[in-house]
Formats: sequence, structure tokens, C-alpha cells
Amino acid sequence: MNLLEKNQHYIILYDFYGNLLTDKQQTYFKCYYFEDLSLGEISELYKVSRNAIYDSIQNTYKALDNFEEKLKLKAKYEKRNKLYQKYYKEETKELIEKLKELE
Repeated sequence: MNLLEKNQHYIILYDFYGNLLTDKQQTYFKCYYFEDLSLGEISELYKVSRNAIYDSIQNTYKALDNFEEKLKLKAKYEKRNKLYQKYYKEETKELIEKLKELE
């Protein structure tokens, strides 16, 4: 997974599970990904060490991956989108049944 794919992966996971993170994890993640601040800039802003920010973001990655592993919201979302795209191209009874299963 290249850097762009990694960033996109975690931003999508954050959309699904961000509210389950601690306030600090949410804040640091938003600063790093949405405000494009460096670890050093975040550490200066919140008066903590750069290493503390790094560790928090690493723990956030682990937490997001753990949530996805257990709840699979992103996987279900992607599967549902593929079915919807196929559904719009050709409506079949089989596709309608699969979509109902995912609801």
C-alpha cells in the first residue's frame, strides 16, 4: 500500500469510526490529515512532544484497523457500492436480494 492509498484508507476508516476514538486521537488525526500539519507543528500547538503525537497517531491507526476488523463497516460499504453500481447497469432479481441482505 503506497502512501496515498494508506492516507485514503485511514481517512475513510476515520469517517466510519472517528467518534469511537478518544478526543486526543480525534484532534491529532484531524490536525495531521485534514489540516495537513506536521508532527512538529501539532506538538507545538498542543505543548506535547513530537513523539507523543507520533505515538497517538500510530495508536489511532491500530484502533481504526481494530474497529474495521470487528465491525467491517468499510468492507460492507464497498461491497454495497459495487452492487449498487452493478444494479444501475442491470437490474436483476439476484442483485436485489443481495442488496437486501446488506441492509
